[in-house]
Amino acid sequence: MDSKRGDEATGKTSDDGDIASVMGFSGFGKKARTFDLDAIFEQTRRTAIERSQRVIEERQKEIEMEEEGESSKSVKPSVQSQRGKAASSRVQKSDSSSDSGSDSDSDSELIGPPVPPQHAAQQGDDDDDDDEHVGPPLPPGYTGSTAHSDDDDDEEGEAQDDDDDNPVKKIPDTHEITLQHGTKTVSALGLDPSGARLVSGGYDYDVRFWDFAGMDQALQAFRSLQPCECHQIKALQYSITGDVMLVVSGNAQAKVLDRDGFSVMECVKGDQYIVDMANTKGHTAMLNCGCWHPKIKEEFMTCSNDGTVRTWDLNSEKKHKSVFKPRSFQGKKVIPTCCTYSRDGKLIAAGCQDGTIQIWDRNLSVHTKFHCRQAHTPGSDTSCLSFSYDGTMLASRGGDDTLKMWDIRNFRKPVNGVSGLTNYFSMTDCCFSPDDKLLVTGTSVKKDEGNGKLVFFDRISFQRVYEIDVTNASVVRCLWHPKLNQIMVGTGNGLVKVYYDPVKSHRGAKLCVVKSKRKEKHAEALTQDYIITPHALPMFREARQRSTRKQLEKDRLDPKKSHKPEPPVSGPGRGGRVAAHGGTLSSFIVKNIALDKTDDSNPREAILRHAKEASENPYWIAPAYTETQPEPVFAEESEDEEPDQEPEWKKRKI
Repeated sequence: MDSKRGDEATGKTSDDGDIASVMGFSGFGKKARTFDLDAIFEQTRRTAIERSQRVIEERQKEIEMEEEGESSKSVKPSVQSQRGKAASSRVQKSDSSSDSGSDSDSDSELIGPPVPPQHAAQQGDDDDDDDEHVGPPLPPGYTGSTAHSDDDDDEEGEAQDDDDDNPVKKIPDTHEITLQHGTKTVSALGLDPSGARLVSGGYDYDVRFWDFAGMDQALQAFRSLQPCECHQIKALQYSITGDVMLVVSGNAQAKVLDRDGFSVMECVKGDQYIVDMANTKGHTAMLNCGCWHPKIKEEFMTCSNDGTVRTWDLNSEKKHKSVFKPRSFQGKKVIPTCCTYSRDGKLIAAGCQDGTIQIWDRNLSVHTKFHCRQAHTPGSDTSCLSFSYDGTMLASRGGDDTLKMWDIRNFRKPVNGVSGLTNYFSMTDCCFSPDDKLLVTGTSVKKDEGNGKLVFFDRISFQRVYEIDVTNASVVRCLWHPKLNQIMVGTGNGLVKVYYDPVKSHRGAKLCVVKSKRKEKHAEALTQDYIITPHALPMFREARQRSTRKQLEKDRLDPKKSHKPEPPVSGPGRGGRVAAHGGTLSSFIVKNIALDKTDDSNPREAILRHAKEASENPYWIAPAYTETQPEPVFAEESEDEEPDQEPEWKKRKI
């Protein structure tokens, strides 16, 4: 066999040499190193046995010293000596087995590094069953017992378990920021799945986009638009991928926008003259609610005042996908006020105006799968339905000021319920906490009659465990994002409040509160527009501006470009401007004429005092007419005529 192996090896080397000569190089590089694993394992095994034997000898010496010093405690040393003898016998057996070349493994061998000498005696006292130390060595200065450290760990674990068991301590409400949406009610809130972008809609028809990563402490929305013109926004929700957003407003057509607010799709409007709503292509009345499918990214659902719940496909906007028609106990049409999918997307639930909650199988649109006839007071608008994260419980927020919990496996009566939660809006939210242990909803208030609150209930006991005083207006919308662990609240006075905890929350509002406000650049009105004329003659061509700041400084010094106001006139006045009390003629007249203090009691006498001088020495008018003016001839009065008779020339001619 050895000769054959040698021949094979020489053949391989010759073949390698031939290939190397053909390829044009000397060899194929260095050969890989080979290891004898059996020898390495045997050497390691012997070293471990020698170490364990050395440790056992040290233990025996310590035991003998304790026996000499403490004669009263003879029981434990004898036990330890027996252990030492047993261990030495095991070591001898293992030595003999290793010398004989047997590869059988024994449980009596020491596994791992040796135990320090200081801990050897204590370990012998504490551990009555184990003989060897398993695991890494303890520190040299360690003198305490492991039982005490285990107790500390147990106490810490119990404290941590208490924190985990108390869901109130997980509520992130230590800090808050306020986003100013407008002055009217915030009736819709939506967060994308990653939690990077928030969108809000309200009764003022506006939809505002908020980017947490792009905002600073000024907390300004980066975009505002009115996608549905003069219709109130009822619901906003991002799809499961976050690339498109559903907008449900007060009209009959829902819209789908992309992340930047540009239109992607608009649902078709149905024919309002067709009686059977299943035969129309779309809704014919005002929408009430809408949401996306939790698993299928192209499917969404809307409900309307026309008495139908319709599902839509994002790729086919010409017609709905399926129609669900809620019916009353008499089989009449009822209006659904809210709708939602179950967590797995297999069920569709709708709350109706007659107080019923009706649930269908998504693939069977005719008959309901679960139906509760008297879930809430008839005639009240059920404002929200929300499935728990485990998919077994359903929470309903009623317009009759109640909050109820239902088990869909036994849907005849509620599991728990609480009343006295005022609700004035048809879109007041209720939602579950991310750990599925709490249920959250908001309360409504009238103007100047208190503060709206965010109320937290324990899911099992349904006790009110916590509440947050939000603002002096109703709390309409509330979202508890599972990834961010932050609570978004929409109020009746146009505010969006975000509650977070710096330790328990992640990203979101924490990104924008650390950024300082950007300095506003004031637009200088002194700059003159620079007109670029590439084909102008050299004599008319303006020099290109190199620096805007330097040009602004030059223009500021130029009185004509900066429109420097004229200084006040000193002295009697010049250039048509009057100096006394202002630069207008009216102010001059008021000063010199109207406010003249000279009092002429008889203006006629004041004028006639110059008459004698004017007649004796005329200066203006009389000298101009001395040569051309005829002498005046006056009529002479006769003595015969009575003074009462009129002259002939005055008599009226007939």
